[in-house]
Formats: sequence, C-alpha cells, structure tokens
Amino acid sequence: MLKQYLSTLLFMFIVIYAIVIGKRDVLSDLIEESVQVDDWLDQNDLGDYKKLFRDYGISTLSGCASPEHLDRLPELPAAEEKRLRRAAQVLQQKLVLRQWLATRSLQHVYTKLLSLDVSSLEDVYWLEDSPARHVIDPKDFNAWSLARQSLPTGKEELQALKNDLWNTVVKNSKHQDAWTWGGMLIVSVSVCGLVTLAAMTQPSLAPEAKHSLLQYVTGKYLHPPSCKVEWGWEEPQPVGDTVSFTVFCYQRNGHPYPICDTDDLAVHISHGTRKITAVVELGSGQPSLAHTARVKFTVRTAGVYIISVTIGGVVAAGGPFRKWFIAGGVAARRSRVGRDPAALVCAAGRARVLHVHPRDHYDNIATLATDDAKSFSIEISPVGGEVDKSLSTAAQFEYDSVNQRVSVSLCFPEAGVFKAAIYYDGVLLHNGQFDCIVLTPSDAATVQRALSSKRATVSYEARLLSPGKQRRVLCCLSPKQLIIKDYILKIIPKRITSFRVCPSTKLIVSPRAEDEPCPGGELVLEDGMQPPLRLHCASRDLLAATFTRLLIANCGGEDSFKNKQEFFYSEMRTAHARYPHDKIALRVRRDDLVRSSLKATKHFTLADWCKNFDVAFHGEQGVDWGGVRREWFSLLCGQLFDARFGLFVSYTESAAGLVHPNPDRPPHLKLKHFELAGKIVGKCLYESALGGSYRQLVRARLARSFLAHIIGLRVHYKFFQYFEQDDPELYLSKIKYILETDLDAPDSSPEIYFADDVYDSAGRLVETKELVPNGAFIRVTNSSKIAYLDALAQWRLAGRWRAESDAFLRGLTLLVPDNLLAIFDENELELLMCGTGEVDVADWRAHALVSGSGREWERRLGWLWAALTNFTNEERARLLQFTTGCSQLPPNGFQDLNPRFQITAAPTFGALPTAHTCFNQLCLPDYDSYEQMVHALLWAINEGGEGFGMI
Repeated sequence: MLKQYLSTLLFMFIVIYAIVIGKRDVLSDLIEESVQVDDWLDQNDLGDYKKLFRDYGISTLSGCASPEHLDRLPELPAAEEKRLRRAAQVLQQKLVLRQWLATRSLQHVYTKLLSLDVSSLEDVYWLEDSPARHVIDPKDFNAWSLARQSLPTGKEELQALKNDLWNTVVKNSKHQDAWTWGGMLIVSVSVCGLVTLAAMTQPSLAPEAKHSLLQYVTGKYLHPPSCKVEWGWEEPQPVGDTVSFTVFCYQRNGHPYPICDTDDLAVHISHGTRKITAVVELGSGQPSLAHTARVKFTVRTAGVYIISVTIGGVVAAGGPFRKWFIAGGVAARRSRVGRDPAALVCAAGRARVLHVHPRDHYDNIATLATDDAKSFSIEISPVGGEVDKSLSTAAQFEYDSVNQRVSVSLCFPEAGVFKAAIYYDGVLLHNGQFDCIVLTPSDAATVQRALSSKRATVSYEARLLSPGKQRRVLCCLSPKQLIIKDYILKIIPKRITSFRVCPSTKLIVSPRAEDEPCPGGELVLEDGMQPPLRLHCASRDLLAATFTRLLIANCGGEDSFKNKQEFFYSEMRTAHARYPHDKIALRVRRDDLVRSSLKATKHFTLADWCKNFDVAFHGEQGVDWGGVRREWFSLLCGQLFDARFGLFVSYTESAAGLVHPNPDRPPHLKLKHFELAGKIVGKCLYESALGGSYRQLVRARLARSFLAHIIGLRVHYKFFQYFEQDDPELYLSKIKYILETDLDAPDSSPEIYFADDVYDSAGRLVETKELVPNGAFIRVTNSSKIAYLDALAQWRLAGRWRAESDAFLRGLTLLVPDNLLAIFDENELELLMCGTGEVDVADWRAHALVSGSGREWERRLGWLWAALTNFTNEERARLLQFTTGCSQLPPNGFQDLNPRFQITAAPTFGALPTAHTCFNQLCLPDYDSYEQMVHALLWAINEGGEGFGMI
C-alpha cells in the first residue's frame, strides 16, 4: 500500500506540473481574448459598454456573440440594442467561420479570407476560385477547395452545420478557467492530497474524468444523473391544459447547480412520430431557484407521450419518461351527430337510431360515465311551431361504452316536417340541428320505388305562386337537377328554370295550415343565383324527401371536409372507371409551354384526358417515370395562373396577389386558353383521386369570388369580405364608406349612382357600366345601398369576366361533374385543388413583420410560434387562409407575400384573434396562458363554417 501511495503521489506531482504549464497558456489566452473583447467593442463604436460587459462577466468573444449572454444585460435604448445585436450577429458568423476552418486545419487562412470580405459560411459559397488563389497559399488551396465543396447546399443542412459549429465554439470557451498563479498553487496542493486519498480507495478514474481534475475531485460540476424531475400533475392528465414540470439541476456532490443556456439543456417530447414543442424557462428571479428549469407544453391528442430531458446530450435521472394523457370533457361544439348532411328522412311509427360521437375540445374521443348520457337532450318541434315535449321526452339516450358513442332512438307517431336539435348540457352540438321529413309508410315506399326505378326523372305537379301569375307547373327531379316546367296549352310542358341538386339549392318548407292535408303545403326554392320560386305542391313532403335523398346521394357522408374529399375522390374514380389509365405521349416545348401544350392537347377526347400523360420536353432526353409529368403540371399551372402572363389578373399590383380571369387580357389570349386552364385543373383533381404518385396539386392563388363562381354561389352584398380579400383598394375606398355613411344626409358627398366607372391601366375612363337599367340616373340611398352593393359585387366580382369563367368551367366540367364541386364551400374547394402543402414555420417567422414590444408581448409571440409548430399542416393552412385569404403561398414563400405577413398586438384580452386580409394582418389579443391562446386560434380558424341543411 505504501509503495502504491508513493507512486501515486509522484504521478500526481507530474500531473499538477502539467496542469500548471497548461493553465499558463489558458491564462494567456484569457488575457488576450479580454483584450479582443475591448477591441471588438471599440471597432463597433460600443466602447462605452466595456465596464458593463465586465460587470456582467462577458469576457470572451463567444460571450459577446451569444444572444443568451446579451439577454442578461439591462435594457438599453432601442437603437443601441439593435446596433449591439447586429454586431453580435456578425461576430457570431465570424466565429463560426473560424471554427469551421479549424476543423479543416485551415485556421491560418481566416485573416486572409477577412481581407476578401468573407466573414460567414454563406460568403464561402460565393467566393470564386480566382480571387481565392491570390490570398491562399498553393499548398493549402486543394484542402480549401475540398472543404468548400463539402459544405451542404441545402438551407436546413447548412443551418444544422452552423449550429454544431457554434456549440463547439461555446463549449471551448466555457471550459476555460481563469486561474491565477497563487490560486493554482493552493489548488494544486489540495488536489494532490484529495487525489492521493482517492487513489488509495479507487484505482481508476470514472468516465466523468472529462472534467477538470479539481472539478472531479470536489464534485463541483453539473451531473445529469444527479438531476431530478418533479412533475406538476397527476396521471392520467386530460389533454388541452398547459402542464409544466421542473428540472432540478445538481452537481455530483449534491449541491445545486445554477443552470444557464450554455449547459445545453434540451427537452424532447414525442407522441408517435409527432414532436411537441416545449417552452423552457431557465432559472428564476429568486437566487434559491437558480438551479431549476421550468418546462411548459400543451398536448392536444390523447395517448402516451415520451419525454426525454438531456443535459449536454446525457439523459437526466430516470429518463426517458412515459406520460399518459387522456381526452378531456365533452365539448358540445366538437361533438357530432352521425347523420347525413341533409335532412333526416324516416317513416312514421318506425324508430330511427342516431349516434352521437362525443369529442373534447381537441377532437379526441371523450369517454363518458354511464350517467353522463343524461346530459344529452333533444328538442323536436313542427316547422313553425313550438317544441313538442312529448316527442322530446320520448327520445332516450344510451351510452355505448364499447363503441364510445351515445345512441338516441327517434320515433315519430305522425307524418310531417319537424325540426330537431340535440344539446349537451344546454349547448347545441356542432351539427346537432337538423330537419326531419317524416312520411307515412306508404309514402316512404313510394319514394324508395321512385329512386330505385330505372326512370331517370321523378315528377310532381305544383302551382307556381310567385313570381309572375299563378299557374300550374311540373317539378321534374333528376339526380343532377330540379327542372320547373310550364304547360303550353295546358298539356305540353316547357322548361321555365332549373336548380342544381346541390347544397347551395335550398328547399324551404313553410308552416302548414291547419286545414292543409299532410303531404301538401308551400315551399320556396332558391339558390342565390336566380329569383326564388314560391310553390304550392300537394305532394310537398314527397318532393322534399326525394330531393333530400338525391342530395345525399350526390354529396355522401357527413359534412366534414375529410368526408367530402373522400366522397369526391370515390365519385371521380367511378365516373371515369370505363376509361383506361394507359400512357399517352405528350410532347411540349419548355420555351413555349402554354402554346405547345394547347396544341398537343387540342384534339384530346375525354378518354385521352383520363389517360396517364407521358410528357417529354422538346430537345431533352429522358424517360418520364412521373417526375417530368409533375414538372409539366407545376410549370404549366405556374404560368397559366401567373398575373404577369395575362390570362389571369390580380386586383392588386402585386404579382403574388389573388387572381381571377382577366377580361382585358392581351389579344393573343383567347377563351380556349381559359378552357385549357380548366382542363388542367380538372386533370389535377382526377390524378389526385387516383392517389399515390399520381397526386397533383394546382399551383394557383385564386380569388375567393372566382372560387365561389366555380361552385355556383352567387356573390352578393353579404359576402362583402370578398371585396376585402380580392379587391382591398375598392373595399377601403368605396365599400366601407358606403356601409358606414349616411347617404341620406343633406351634406352627403360625393353622390353615388347605380353605375360603375371602368378605367384602363393608364387611369383613363373607358366606360360607365350601368348596374341596373338607367342606373346612371338613380341615386343610391340608405334604403337602396344594399341593392347597390349587391349589384356592384355581381358586376365587379363575377359579371365582368363571365365569358372567361364560363370557358374555364367548360374545361373543368369535362373531367369533374359540377354537382361534385358544389358540395364544397370556396375555402374547402381551394384546399381540395391546391392542398395544404408544407408551411415552413421557420420561413414564416423569418419574414413576418411583428409590431409590439415588452416582455408580455415577447411571451405572447413565443406562444404563437410554439403553437404554429405544433399545428397540423391543415391547421397552418387554415390560419394562413384566415389571415391572407388564401392557403397558398407565392413560389418563394413568405418573402414574396405582398403585403408582408403582419402580427400586431390587439388591445383586448382573452378575445378571439382577428384578421385584416387586405393587409395580411393577424391581430393577436393578450391571454392568460399558452393553452388559452391555442384554443382561441383554433376556434377562430375552424368555427363559423356552416354545414348544408335543407329547410
């Protein structure tokens, strides 16, 4: 033992001597770097802050360049803060460049590169070989060239490399200890005795010996296995609430360790393949809590989550952890009734079972206790009448724990038309309000026979009450349309008008008179595009039931976008099943893409358009395995719908604005070009219906008014937000003025008439369009302003380019039946055509204009970016749609969005976010918690849409 002690003591003296020699170099480096910090401050005209930097312990260049260190400084004037941050960013780029050169053994080239204004890795890309040869020695040039070629070309890969290099710079700087000679001597003696004692009891050092010898012997270093995690909730925890846990950091000797940003504490939370972003707050305002890290996060999907806390890449004690989250309580506005999207058709005296699917606020399946089914209730009333309590109380709710749903059985003793509404704790369910058409058993059998027969049309006689004089008419129902026919000479039917069998066509049933027989009554037909018709039909209920059954067959499924999309794809495949998807050659010219594509597809039949295009560009070799076809679709859509091409145009001057057909297009662009655009969109939808690698998205940012025209919605004054999205200049200068101004006031100026002036690009008056007959002489008053806005909307947003849009629809409906498009609203149609795509949150954050200040605003903004990171692609697209009017971005992302995406602080608390689409502006109120903000955002972007009922 004595021999081992003496040999150990001799060895330790040798080690201490080596440490002293090494620390002398470290001390020299520290002094030199302290001088460099002063020089850096002087070079950037920041010499007044030398004392401030020393007082806050910022004595290294890496500390000057670290945002975390600068955050510790007291608040500076805004201009000085901006100048300091900019200088720190440039310094960080230089340090990263120097570290990259050091990893390639080219550190001696650093000063030579600075002479060429190369101060970042990005500058290395643009440095040509010719100037580099003049400053880099020939013996180093090959190594330099190889190093330059090894740099990643992708934006994300380059950022990852820069982050790794910066971590290395910080780590190298962190482990430098400013020891003095006197302190080193004292420590050396202490370490000698302690390590001698350790050597007598422990023959070898532990893996933690990567720390300095003094740190290892005294245990004064951060030891991840000694850190503890304290959970702030009990399992299982309901989803939705913001939960938090605390990480307590300790040294190996058991003393608290003050955690900081350079200690590389990271929290990874995952649910399957999905990653959850957490907010980490290090330390606290109290010195006693400086060793804690507070972690906050929100989960919205029930299940098991894996939580891993790492410090310097080492997992904390007990990790990774498995935490179980369950669904929250039932949310009425998220719970749904499993029913058809139109009215419920059933027979009197026969029970009809409906299933209610309880969901929480985040669309998780909510589990109920047996007694919770009593919280559901239903109200049933005849059309135009009071609630029938006998019918309402007869319905019983039962919870099916196996299928996790609530069943309700409805049985109507008599025929008629009723309104029903299902509630949970007094709150109406999302689609809980619906109509019930109750037929007698014989009438129900009649409707079923009529629909199952081979005859394509079912006819019902009626009496037209208005408009015009009363007369006998015939209502002819086919799977696609409802035709109203008049009788010539009382025997020959002649078509008056027609309505599409689609959700935009409303069949409104009027209350039945007391002496009216059960099947008959009045009804109103209106679709928002033509004057409504008021009819009296002896078989009204049969007509309404037949119309409803046909509508359900056309739309299918429940009225969620996912179900509509699946039904649309299924019907598309069925409609073209007889056409084989064989290959057909398509040869086009890249330099004249539109004209050559039009020529190549000029004589294509429907069968040809259903085939798989084998695309080849003239003069280019290659085999099309799908990539060339996708490129052709992308380039052709990009050119056809580009405002600079001239076929479509934006109301704004920006090329990235929302586009609609151009009525003043160049002379060489004909209606056949619009028809080609429609066929390309139809082809993309058909290819997407086939799925897999055939899926194609439309590269276009279409105006809301044009999308509404495609699905058959009439643009009228109630949709004045179309003006705000499509023509913001007109909205701000005219529409808003008319809505907010008293036009009957004597001093009202200027006077407005039922006419619209049309100007050319040079600002010259081209024509004055009268919106109504003699409209140029009819002044707009308060009583007629709505009619004026209605007429102006129809002219500005539809009428001016009706011929162009009709040509587009001719091409589109070649492949897509118009009744299928009508099941979507304009927002859903855009998502169907253009898809959600990947919205890059980093790009969003880099190019967003933020207006706000203060710590509370910074916290609110951090919550917003964390929420966007955790959103699904569809939710991000809907927020983009909510703010900008379109779910699609310009080709180069947010940097091309004009105006830029803006985030401003709203002077409210706890309210829903609002948006100004003409400015691409999101107004964000203040909230108590991250959870409250997420809930408000989701409510704003998802609520407010209407399903399509009938009555």
